[in-house]
Amino acid sequence: MPFYQNIDASTTEGKRTLTNLLKLREALSQQVPEKKLESNLIMATWNLREFDTEKYGGRTQESIYYIAEIISKFDIVAVQEVRKDLRTLKKLMEVLGSYWEYMFTDVTEGRQGNEERLTFVYDTRKVRFGGLAGEMVLPPMVEKDAETGQSIYVPSKQLARTPYMCGFKAGWTNFILTTVHILYGQSVATDPNRVKEIEALAKNMAKRASDKFEWSNNLVLLGDFNIFSREDATFKAITDAGFVVPKEIQSLEGTNAAKDKFYDQIAFMVRPNRFERSGQAGIFDYFKLVMREEDESVYAAAMGEKYTEKDTPKKKSTYYKTFWRTFQLSDHLPMWVEIQVDHTDNYLRGKLVPPQKEDEVTTAPSRAAHKRKARKTVNK
Repeated sequence: MPFYQNIDASTTEGKRTLTNLLKLREALSQQVPEKKLESNLIMATWNLREFDTEKYGGRTQESIYYIAEIISKFDIVAVQEVRKDLRTLKKLMEVLGSYWEYMFTDVTEGRQGNEERLTFVYDTRKVRFGGLAGEMVLPPMVEKDAETGQSIYVPSKQLARTPYMCGFKAGWTNFILTTVHILYGQSVATDPNRVKEIEALAKNMAKRASDKFEWSNNLVLLGDFNIFSREDATFKAITDAGFVVPKEIQSLEGTNAAKDKFYDQIAFMVRPNRFERSGQAGIFDYFKLVMREEDESVYAAAMGEKYTEKDTPKKKSTYYKTFWRTFQLSDHLPMWVEIQVDHTDNYLRGKLVPPQKEDEVTTAPSRAAHKRKARKTVNK
């Protein structure tokens, strides 16, 4: 569990924080499976909006406690939009405690990169880093020279925010997680640049899955794909490459705060019987419990002058609901899925089945084929 010893119960803020943490813990225990040391893995993805920035005052310690409590109920979380300034991430890790580790990329420069990092936060009691880590670079394209016919290698256009790929171990299983934050671009569902990014990513990762020298053939894509609808070309680009978005995830509500967009996804391309899903998955809506719409007046002082200077109740409410509280927690909701990582029973059953001798394997089909041929001859 996270460390809450620094919460001052004698203050109004401290009492509110403790009360809300109890509500979060109760809801999480009801909605998310219990973490079990040997049998399951609870994997999640969460875009923490501009984590952290000074916009709207920056994260309060109260918000960090809520984020830590939510993350603590998972085993590994892919976090998007961690910013250049790591001070708030370090505060979060202090609350989570010494069992938790993190890995992150360098900052992605440029306007589209938005000074973001891609990050994994994981509980070392369950998950171990496997040694593989890198930002995914798309290979060059091969074209033919019109005059000579020779092959020319043309550099590929890279994704605006380079995907982060890491190998992990849990239980019996090795797996590679690749976390992404796909280009938002135009605010339309079928932005062609977004479709191209997802297609290039998914095809490149699918190719890796068939490589016998890959560190693991269990691949998972997860993160913020900025998918508006599961009927869009952006979603189809994932599945056309051979990745599976399981039905328990496809049946969920949207992952934005309004729950009408399907930005965040978790997709699999894994070996049979090695990275099995339990059928449990979910979206955790913390705004039903903390920083609710009806709590606006509670946070009026914390929002400061930018809130009080709004000249109508509607503008005040919009500032609180759409901006301030989403920069405290996020405008995305965490998505999680449960994986079974203990395959001991299947392994033991397999050892009970005696191996077939080579002559049994090769001769049995030929005898059967000979009998079929004989019957056809008689029928003629």
